[in-house]
Amino acid sequence: MVHTAHGYWLAEAGAVEPAPALDGEARADVVIVGGGYTGLWTAWQLRERGASVLVLEAGLCGHGPSGRNGGFCETLWTHLPSLEERFGRARALKLCRESAESVRSIGEWCREQEVDAWFTPGGYVMASTAPAHDAIVDEIAEAAPPDRVRVLSEGEVRARCDSPRFRRGLLVADDATVQPARLALGLRERLRDVIRERSRVTALRVSADGVEAETAGGRVIAGAAVLAMNAATRGVPPLRDRLSVTSSHIVLTEPVPDVLAELGWSGGECITDARTFVHYFRTTRDGRIAFGWGGGRLAPGARLGGKIEVDAEVATQTAQHLVEMFPQLAGRAITHAWGGPIDVSPSHLPQIGTLEGVPVHYAFGFTGNGVGPCHLAGRALAALASGRTTDLALEDAEPVRVPPEPFAFAGGMLVRRAFLRKERLEERGAPVDLLTRAVAAAPRALGIHVAR
Repeated sequence: MVHTAHGYWLAEAGAVEPAPALDGEARADVVIVGGGYTGLWTAWQLRERGASVLVLEAGLCGHGPSGRNGGFCETLWTHLPSLEERFGRARALKLCRESAESVRSIGEWCREQEVDAWFTPGGYVMASTAPAHDAIVDEIAEAAPPDRVRVLSEGEVRARCDSPRFRRGLLVADDATVQPARLALGLRERLRDVIRERSRVTALRVSADGVEAETAGGRVIAGAAVLAMNAATRGVPPLRDRLSVTSSHIVLTEPVPDVLAELGWSGGECITDARTFVHYFRTTRDGRIAFGWGGGRLAPGARLGGKIEVDAEVATQTAQHLVEMFPQLAGRAITHAWGGPIDVSPSHLPQIGTLEGVPVHYAFGFTGNGVGPCHLAGRALAALASGRTTDLALEDAEPVRVPPEPFAFAGGMLVRRAFLRKERLEERGAPVDLLTRAVAAAPRALGIHVAR
């Protein structure tokens, strides 16, 4: 098994030559800090508007979470109850419809730009695997329009993918899958002339004339800045207490076309269970199963420390969970494992907005569901950076604050253990003890949504 920080998708997409680093002084209408999906889609949208832009990336564009995730190109339909609670019914529905438009636009962009990112509009299935999880499926289904989210019986779920763990579920037909690294690197290639890689921003200053982003090699003077930094946003003082950083790991099987045939899994659906620390899985073009688990460790502050990307213990647990979900895979080879950070918003919703009083705009907190919503964020950020208002901005009016370190890390790890125990007991049909329930309920009492 190959277990690296960057994983299979980036290896399959192929190596790239670094773009030049920032050298000297440059000017642009907008400077973008971060070269993942959010930063690149913002740059694309701004160029479509005729604005000049420079993207500053500390490493290589697309080699962070954008190139390592599960490739679920999702809408916001499963977040509709939370969106409605915060923004009201009308705006919540609009945001969900706009997120569906973003997924469709990604597919169109791939066709128009001839980027073979394996875009597959196979839909998304959420499957309940325990009686306690049925209510999650029901809440989403009751809130969503039936033409966008369809309830599936146990037989209908298992007709799409015949895991013995599946009880019933729902289908979001607007969702798709991609090869995430191919999509990120396709964007990178088409924006290469405005990208400066290995150009970590060491300071961002605001003046009467705009902003100045400084790197070891030079500086960019711009009218506005966009922070598109994923988990690294935890290191930005004004935003530090508005997210936490956890992790997710993925394991990849050898090609198993015989198992896929036995499962009847031929429609290209991406699938999750309804757990808080979710299992997510999809197929590949060559008949593999990529299986991820969102139950990785937390990072203290913005310090990832390596365990977030390469954690042998969590990868082993993820492989065990894979066989529990699909017993037919017992004895089949796991060829790759990898992991990465997740920028977790306390509301479990993306945060897209502007720092008070300055032309610095941001998006963070995609909480493991960023491939589709990052395009939506790019549309919103391009409007904000152009000096326009937009109803695509998505920000909690009174954001919940994450406790300072070391309390956030210690408390987060305690809650993680409680949820893992709670979900393990629920799936066994065993009662959950009072202490475990109390610890698992603590975040909600503080206004923190651990689940979507």
